[in-house]
Amino acid sequence: MAHAIWNSLAKTSENKQLFLFLISVPFTLVLLPQMIAETVMTVSPLQNYLLLLLSAAIQAGYAHFLSRSLIYGDLSQVYPMMRGLATCMIPLFGILFLNESLTSWGWLGLGLIAAGFFLTSAVSLKIHGWNVQGKVLFNTIAVGLCTMFYVMVDKVNLQYFSPATLLAVSNIGFMLGLLPSIRFGQISLLRELREHGKWFLAGSILSPGSYLLFLFAMNLSPLSYVAPLREIGTVFSTLIGVFILKEGKGALRLLSTGMIFAGILFVGIMGM
Repeated sequence: MAHAIWNSLAKTSENKQLFLFLISVPFTLVLLPQMIAETVMTVSPLQNYLLLLLSAAIQAGYAHFLSRSLIYGDLSQVYPMMRGLATCMIPLFGILFLNESLTSWGWLGLGLIAAGFFLTSAVSLKIHGWNVQGKVLFNTIAVGLCTMFYVMVDKVNLQYFSPATLLAVSNIGFMLGLLPSIRFGQISLLRELREHGKWFLAGSILSPGSYLLFLFAMNLSPLSYVAPLREIGTVFSTLIGVFILKEGKGALRLLSTGMIFAGILFVGIMGM
């Protein structure tokens, strides 16, 4: 829910890159001392640090493509699409490389989730046409791939670093990915904070907080199980898009969301 809400706040913001950048700053400053202590004062093999850098680099790409997805597409359109690719691929990674497993009910749930995402994509084609859809598809697929890769890398990183350190590294990479798109010389930060401060504050709690919770969840349970459960955010994002942002084709989008929700229940209740 936290993830869906901060994405909706970013969608409604005037300067999406600036919003995404600013909401990452407070938590990063809070976590910076622990990150320094854990990475500088503790000796680890070189490969562990390389994995941290890889996580930051993927987060930078994620931030860049996420901001463009929110510019070009509706929230109820892009959110399920960019989450769907990662949802379907991450359990396969866990099964192939981490010796994890899902029950038959879990696989049925995963199939329902995939079908719901496919229906959402079909709805988007009807609403926006091929020209706009090309931009939307490119950026949302890129977001989905980045999500898949940073989750897989961070699952490995959790063996060597704490969730707090991983979150700080992720936030730094996220902000670096946004920097080239922000024209700070043309922006009055004081005016932005004065006019939209409460939304920046909400986003600065929900954005890093949502991923920190997911890192804790990955530490407690197999990746193939928790990754599909994370997509409950798709249900919230669609409801926000249809009922609050008044985006089109509400009935079909609600149908696809219902399929995703049913799939999540199958994975969550009978998936292991």
